[in-house]
Amino acid sequence: MKATDKRPVGRTGLSVTALGVGTAPLGGLYACVAKEDATAMLNHAWNAGIRYFDTAPMYGNTRSEHLTGELLREKNLENRDWVISTKVGRLMTSERAGRKLPPAPPKNPLDPGWWNGYDFREVFDYSYDGVMRSFDDSQQRLGFPRPDLLYVHDIGRVTHADLHEHHWNALTKGGGFRALIELRAAGDIKGFGLGVNEWQIIRDALEEADLDCSMLAGRYTLLDQDAEEEFLPLAQKRGMALVVAGVFNSGILASASGRQKFNYSDAPAEMIEKAQKLRAVCDSFNVPLSAAAIQFPLRHPAATCVAIGAKTAAQIATNIEWFEQEIPEELWATLKAQDLINR
Repeated sequence: MKATDKRPVGRTGLSVTALGVGTAPLGGLYACVAKEDATAMLNHAWNAGIRYFDTAPMYGNTRSEHLTGELLREKNLENRDWVISTKVGRLMTSERAGRKLPPAPPKNPLDPGWWNGYDFREVFDYSYDGVMRSFDDSQQRLGFPRPDLLYVHDIGRVTHADLHEHHWNALTKGGGFRALIELRAAGDIKGFGLGVNEWQIIRDALEEADLDCSMLAGRYTLLDQDAEEEFLPLAQKRGMALVVAGVFNSGILASASGRQKFNYSDAPAEMIEKAQKLRAVCDSFNVPLSAAAIQFPLRHPAATCVAIGAKTAAQIATNIEWFEQEIPEELWATLKAQDLINR
């Protein structure tokens, strides 16, 4: 499969390239990213034919949206051959504005912080007004109207703990989903879904709204196939497209030195051991573990696209090489025989 192969996004009428660009690193994820590097990465992806870009207000506290919008504004806005998704659920504000703000939210265990993000603070708001304001704010930061897809960002118990029910009620009873349905009906977006690390919350959301496309990070990878048995068949049955992100599980499947991070924090021993077994099999076929990791999700028919984050032009070029590298079926069969994958 080529990174530039186009694949339909459910019922939306959109098509995305099989490989998309996730722009969280442009916000300063784990390390500062110079604007020159960010711009070079985006331009390299574009020139290579990648036409799906995902961003969010959270990434660098709006920095990613600004940088991604700057690239795409240079392209044809009338006859777009590209797709962009952004997210709702967080509003960005400044404590210097003289507003009375709610208490700072508890630290999200999946948020590693931003090294050179902008000086704003997130306020969670999944209500009707919050979603509409987030949509309006994102249009202004991107610099053009009508982002194609909106994902409800980080709704779920892992992020919100004891406040989950409060935020879930804002999304369901407080009109958050109603706002998204109205935006879709008006043609302001082509579709919506969730952008989360927890497949269970997408399952719950499918009982509340007709989701078009969702982004699931880290739960269908070589290392973590938790979503496979129950969730992926459900996504197929409901006709919901699925963008798979976090395929390197915070770097443990990508770093040549075996970076010991999983799920944005220090990797537990069992994940380190499994990663070592995966690497040994890949090494025996002379295939980089990262190439197997980036290709694995699209072996399942429920997966529409893989979104990969990168900080530099060199990184995105390498990701494209991994995505397009030939991998023998015998490698997958060996992984299955060793109970490292199910299919």
